[in-house]
Amino acid sequence: MLGARPRSKGIERAVALAQELGHAFVATSNREGAPHLAAAASIEMISDDTLAVASWFCPATVNNLQENRNISIVAWNSESDEGVQVIGTVERIEEAAIMNGYAPEIESSKPSPQVERRLIVRVEKVIAFSHAPHTDLEV
Repeated sequence: MLGARPRSKGIERAVALAQELGHAFVATSNREGAPHLAAAASIEMISDDTLAVASWFCPATVNNLQENRNISIVAWNSESDEGVQVIGTVERIEEAAIMNGYAPEIESSKPSPQVERRLIVRVEKVIAFSHAPHTDLEV
């Protein structure tokens, strides 16, 4: 992206890494600050400061975001110890797909998410993420 702002370069890096890995981690917390971690298979850049994350998120993620719109998304390659953390606010939650009918291959005795959701996230900060010592300055 020619002439892109530094933050958008960081978002592009996070999206590319998540796509390469096939997943990203999504951290939310409820109103009281109790954390919850989920994984998402799809992440895409919408604009210079906005991205979308899609998954069949469990109810805890959705409930947390109804109370607290703050979110952290991490794409991290544990083998190379290279990663990016995106911190932002969920602007809206869209329903991308809804289960329609019986699916024996995913039915079980435990309830599973019935709606695939797409989180539209306004990015506030992009920082490096690694196991090794690192700074929390923007990428």
